Amino acid sequence: MKRNKLYIIGVLVSFLFVSCDKDFLEYEPEGVLSNENVATADNAESLVVAAYAGIANDEMIGPLTHQWVYGSVRSDDAYKGGGGRSDVDVVDRYEQYNLTIPDFGDWMAPRTWTNYYKAISRANFALTVINDIPDAEYANKTLRQAELRFLRAHSHFMLKLLFKKIPYIIEGLSQEETAAISNDVSNDELWNTIAEDFIFAYNNLPQSQDEVGRADRNAAAAYMAKLRLYQAYEQNDQHQVTAINPARLQEVIDYADEVTAGLEADYGNNFLDGFDNGPESIWAAQFSINDGTKVSRVSFVTGLNSPHGSALYGCCGFHLASQNMVNAFRTDAAGLPLLDTFNDADIFTTLNGDGTVTPAVGLTVDPRLDHTVGIPGRPFKYRNAVNTTGDMVYNFSWARDPGVYGYFGNMKEQQAPDCSCYVKEGPFVGTSKNVDFIRYADVLLFKAEALIQLDRWDEALPLINQVRARAAVSTQRQIDAGATDIYNIQQYTTFPDKDYAWKALKFERRLEFGMEGPRFFDLVRWGEAATVLNAYLAEEKTKRDFLSSAVFTAGRDEYYPIPQREIDFTGGLYTQNPGY
Repeated sequence: MKRNKLYIIGVLVSFLFVSCDKDFLEYEPEGVLSNENVATADNAESLVVAAYAGIANDEMIGPLTHQWVYGSVRSDDAYKGGGGRSDVDVVDRYEQYNLTIPDFGDWMAPRTWTNYYKAISRANFALTVINDIPDAEYANKTLRQAELRFLRAHSHFMLKLLFKKIPYIIEGLSQEETAAISNDVSNDELWNTIAEDFIFAYNNLPQSQDEVGRADRNAAAAYMAKLRLYQAYEQNDQHQVTAINPARLQEVIDYADEVTAGLEADYGNNFLDGFDNGPESIWAAQFSINDGTKVSRVSFVTGLNSPHGSALYGCCGFHLASQNMVNAFRTDAAGLPLLDTFNDADIFTTLNGDGTVTPAVGLTVDPRLDHTVGIPGRPFKYRNAVNTTGDMVYNFSWARDPGVYGYFGNMKEQQAPDCSCYVKEGPFVGTSKNVDFIRYADVLLFKAEALIQLDRWDEALPLINQVRARAAVSTQRQIDAGATDIYNIQQYTTFPDKDYAWKALKFERRLEFGMEGPRFFDLVRWGEAATVLNAYLAEEKTKRDFLSSAVFTAGRDEYYPIPQREIDFTGGLYTQNPGY
């Protein structure tokens, strides 16, 4: 149970920032406040905390934190799930890459656009106020400016991953000046603009902060490693990767080396209540429960994704692992992934009369499978039973529409129903568990990726092995709960050449972050989205009829369309992404 001082304050000052349905360019904190009557150090502190709250003010239909819709379902990791294709059909369109309409009302991507710019508005309003406070009257002035610029950069970074062409909005602009900012700037220029805010944060934040949840230099360094990695893969206007910039790759290595952190002892700790803000968590959205506020600050962003047929949860069966994702966890006799042949045969496909599935004969798997996917007959969330609340072995009956989406569930975003972090609001489940934006395993693999692309794959080997070694010791919870011990994972002894190292790196990222959301963005960064996803669809549609018409269109489907209402609002100033 968390009592996060930072966000208790955030709720107390939330009246400064009432949500509204206006366009983000019109959005500003409501009330009678102005720069003149809030420009004090005490009020500035509250405005900063309110800006922190903004980055996690998301919802099921306008996600900001967890990327299960945008990065998992749009990739080969997961299916939409739910009660058939018409259930939240906008996500079905995303899964089918049927995106020729650049607006879907106020659901999902357009709403996420608005929610991110509302968060940016909070940061900019706070910066405008703080910039006017004399240094002598505000000892924390530069520190708080750095935090706010970090928050602003984070929101713009996420918007760029989703939409590519976005306006970068800073503080101190009039309504007219804001409305005149174009979204049509070069890819490199926009990355550098975002980087300016992160670099300011990196140069002005302490390595760590006493108050949980505040940005620090560590987080800024990790974000700069991530940003330079994306920037290194230079894209043309059709989203094709035309070059890989070695200078940017070296920056990835340099910034990654500045990050001081470590891996959790057990992989599962990252996804369990009680381990928030641990050694692996570099930057996370903070949530709380029973925190002294009228309404606890829990996250409902994955509220649709609980097992549907279980009385313990209730609704709604979204975000289900694909057969391809499950197959990816298979290992060979040497305990290594089947880099090229993992999808040649399906695993866990023999359905028994008791609602369980039988593994293939001789099957061995990476233990991260049982941290990531709910599989009939295997313990769910490391439990066989939850006190008196019922059976916790994942069952076929928990699948809401197995005839359409199969029966593999999601594990990481779920918590056991007897967790003190757990809230049920009607049929929807929320928790106070943090959502990590970057964890240390990310940083290790960012660096490994840069090293491989710089032809230094021998240096990448121990980094990838460090991640695999942690996975290898992350088995006891599952075994104690009764999982059959079919685990076999070992470290790589060598990378014989760059091609092998590159495949190993990409596969490791998929296994490590399965169904957490980065998969789609990785594929776009590498310039491999069309090739990988169309190959996935060609095979997967033979197993799942609902994908029969799905096809990924290169040069269009790498990014969402700019919401049409934003183009209309700016009188056509914004440039639409190609293909829409």
